[in-house]
Amino acid sequence: MPDNRAFETERLICRPFLLSDADDMLRNWASDPDIQTEYGEPVYSDITQVTGLLNEYTQGTKSHYRWAIIEKSSGENIGQIAFCKVWDDCLTAEIEYCIGKRFWGKGYAGEALSALIRYTFENTAFERLEAYHRAENTKSGRVLEKSSMHKTDIVQRFVREGISPEGEVCYCINKYESNI
Repeated sequence: MPDNRAFETERLICRPFLLSDADDMLRNWASDPDIQTEYGEPVYSDITQVTGLLNEYTQGTKSHYRWAIIEKSSGENIGQIAFCKVWDDCLTAEIEYCIGKRFWGKGYAGEALSALIRYTFENTAFERLEAYHRAENTKSGRVLEKSSMHKTDIVQRFVREGISPEGEVCYCINKYESNI
């Protein structure tokens, strides 16, 4: 089911990662603890570490369903959007995203999220997309609130782990709800 072609919005290109993204990633988001810890990723302190991550993104197990978010006006990699979990048995994927602080407040995360939802339902067999944020992560919460996704009681991650969300706010959208 992998399909990780590029897709675009008015201001963004979301495309598979390239090894040449390393400098932008390190400068714009991968070295920032405030960004990386918000979605449970390690903080990268040098270009060698980021290049190692990019090798996984371009060749390894993390290569499918992961897109670099490129700002068209500058050509910079300003973040990423990805399916951090995929459950093929129920055609469901969980979305994660991050945007570098310098680019916050411009609507880029919401723009990328809306485009990913459309892209997914038009080009893959997935029938449901899910996301969640920690309640204290209000920036991510605002992105999800403004999206076409809606709150739900639970997402597959918690079902599979046999736990209830505590402190997390869950969202989802089904293909039939997306008007695609």
